[in-house]
Amino acid sequence: MRFRILGPLEITGDPDPGSAGPRPLGAPKPRTVLGALLTRPGGVVSVDELIDELWPDGPPRTALTTLHVYVSQIRKTLAAASPREGRALLVTQRPGYVLRVDPEDMDATVFERLRGPARRALAEGDVGRAAELARRADALWRGPLLAGTPHGPLLRAAAARLTEVRLEVTELRLEAELRLGHHREVLPDLRALTTRHPLREEFHAQLLTALAHTGRHAEALEAYARLRGLLAEELGTEPGARLRALHQRLLREGGAEDGVPEPPVRTLPGPREWPPPVPPALDGELIGRDEESETVERLVRGAAPGAWTAVTGPVGAGKTALALAVAHRVADAFPDGVLFVDLRPTAGPRTAPEAAAQLLRLAGSGPTGAAGPAPDRPGPDPVAALRALTARRRLLLVLDGASSLAQVRPLLPTAPGSTALVTGRLAAAGARVVPLGPLGRLAVRRMLPGVPPDIADRVGELCGGLPLPLRAAALALTARPHWDGVTLLARLREEATRLDVLGAGEPDVRARLLGAYDELPAEQRRALRLLALLPRGEFGSGAAAAVLDLGRHPATLLLDALADRQFLLARGPETYLLPEPARLLAADRLRTLEPTDAVRAATVRMCEAYAAAAAAPGGAPRTVARTRELAGVLRTAHAAGRWSTVLRLAEALTAPLERTADWATWETAHTLALDAAERLGDRRARARLLTSLGDLAWQQRDDERAAERYGRAAEIAAGPGLADERARALAGLAELRLEHGDPDRAAALLGVAPESGGAVGRYEVQRVRALVALQTGGERAAAGPLTECVTLAAALGDRRREAHAHRALGAVHEPRRSTEAHRNFEVRPGVWRLAPPGRPGPPRP
Repeated sequence: MRFRILGPLEITGDPDPGSAGPRPLGAPKPRTVLGALLTRPGGVVSVDELIDELWPDGPPRTALTTLHVYVSQIRKTLAAASPREGRALLVTQRPGYVLRVDPEDMDATVFERLRGPARRALAEGDVGRAAELARRADALWRGPLLAGTPHGPLLRAAAARLTEVRLEVTELRLEAELRLGHHREVLPDLRALTTRHPLREEFHAQLLTALAHTGRHAEALEAYARLRGLLAEELGTEPGARLRALHQRLLREGGAEDGVPEPPVRTLPGPREWPPPVPPALDGELIGRDEESETVERLVRGAAPGAWTAVTGPVGAGKTALALAVAHRVADAFPDGVLFVDLRPTAGPRTAPEAAAQLLRLAGSGPTGAAGPAPDRPGPDPVAALRALTARRRLLLVLDGASSLAQVRPLLPTAPGSTALVTGRLAAAGARVVPLGPLGRLAVRRMLPGVPPDIADRVGELCGGLPLPLRAAALALTARPHWDGVTLLARLREEATRLDVLGAGEPDVRARLLGAYDELPAEQRRALRLLALLPRGEFGSGAAAAVLDLGRHPATLLLDALADRQFLLARGPETYLLPEPARLLAADRLRTLEPTDAVRAATVRMCEAYAAAAAAPGGAPRTVARTRELAGVLRTAHAAGRWSTVLRLAEALTAPLERTADWATWETAHTLALDAAERLGDRRARARLLTSLGDLAWQQRDDERAAERYGRAAEIAAGPGLADERARALAGLAELRLEHGDPDRAAALLGVAPESGGAVGRYEVQRVRALVALQTGGERAAAGPLTECVTLAAALGDRRREAHAHRALGAVHEPRRSTEAHRNFEVRPGVWRLAPPGRPGPPRP
């Protein structure tokens, strides 16, 4: 029985006719479990690791039960693939599972095992054997580890390691092929590899060798120049010793003399050149923009007379890099030249006449009279002269860094043949607009070579997924050899100093952001500062209006103005997102420029707005992200001393926290709320919050802490008017006694629970009363309390509790199931209990 994980997961069964051939394991989650076990053949993979792998954003309450179901499915698949031995391969072993696989039956272990002999053979000069072993290893690679299977932390780490091994094996194979004289045959592979891995110098050295041995010295010198420019731009370094030696040899063989200075990699348009050369592209900055660049290229090539194209996006989205890359690709469609002008205030021209004069000077490098006015005499009206030039020629104008439509409109060609490609943070009415947003996850990982994928994902989040801060993060990591990905992530987590980390070299993210921020009108700058008080993520115009102390309509107008300047991203009707780099700058400016009293007042307004929205019908958060966002507002309200607001937010969070089982957020939010209740002397809130924290401890199997919290809640609620709170607390205590095999004590606690409380308290008492009946064998006696639960939940309008009561009521009427099945029972809405061996399980039907 063999397993293939280098690519899509495949299981090949016994050679028997009934089980031979690949076996499918269709659902993604079971594939994830099997894949995790296969990355550690013969070793234990713990239950906790598997749960983290399946649900990296937080497990559901049913995680353990669901994992058992997946393991059962895997065992059935293995048994079907190998009736003789499949059932015995997957073994339960504390604290998890072991897959007993012969290493020779796994492609990944064979792949890694071939690497060592291939390396030794190459070192010993046995080039033929090295090539043969490396080819065998390469043939096993069908794609990335477990392609098509969801990856969590364990599989991401394994995939990163195996990808690095694969690159090493590929280097070994190509080196052996080159020594065997197969230079022409490996050129296509080397061109592809140097494109996919632009910073891996070994592949570039092999490419130069192959080009030189096939008589392509000029191409080899060009490839070296590109690499040198990329390393200087990205890392501030020179190529390594091997590449420099290869370059010197190429210069000698190509007729150049050693010691002659090399021309700069990035050149400006020189004199007497026609058409003017295309400005150099910014190598290495276009990762993850294939779709956008193809769209821009199509629009530029097919532009109708008077049409133009705009690339928009926030600071750091890579607009200039994309525009220059496209300009190089479309240069053949504009035989009279591609003219580039930077319109940023720090770069020179700010007005249309100044920009037109600069464009004419660039175009004036052609033959006298051929392209328009001479370089030093652009004419009395440079805008008119430029328009006349674009009407006679086929030109592409790249207008970079535009701040407004008014700045570029006079420069736009209107006659056939010429067009403009504009970049900037502007509302580009009349243009075909291509917006640039955050990069995807795979592109972020490519921007951070050598960083483990899970760490790269978190760095990407902290950089807003934008190329400029990601490039700065990669440079910070490269410039500090004592840092690794974990160190980088730790430094970036500190919001107050994140821009300092990203501004330690070039590009300086803070400087870019400040330049754009300073261009905003004063009203927009202040609005941006105050918006930094809002939680990270999307926000509505109502929350923004509260922070800005404006009515909803004027606030929306201000937000739309910031969105036009790309400081906000419009995500829907009156829904916006403040990109992470801009949010960091806004927070920095808020701390520096905004008076303390104004910040406190805006914070209070923000907290009140979120509390009111959450308390409205349907306003409670429905996702883990939104729940954490509201918990963040609660923390802000607590820090501001707004105790009653904290309690309102905690009330809105209770049901979502119970539903999502986000334990850490639950503990933090309700502990802060309990402190607020104690400061206010609110006994009802104290009792409810202690019961909620008791429920949390119960879920975490911390029975001692759960009993202490339920007990304190029951004591606080012993006075008049708190019958509902006391009933809830006593129901929690009774359930604990029941789980410890003491149904009599549980029944006694329920017996003293108030009958006059609210519907929630009575529901909880009846639910536990039914569990007592089930544990003591009284299935029929459980039907009455469960029927009452259905009625109470319906009266509350609580669909979750009602559905649970219906399921439990249906279960008591089913025939008694096996003892093992009884160990898996939904004891609370969405909560299953699995009792460990030797401990009485929860009540079972």
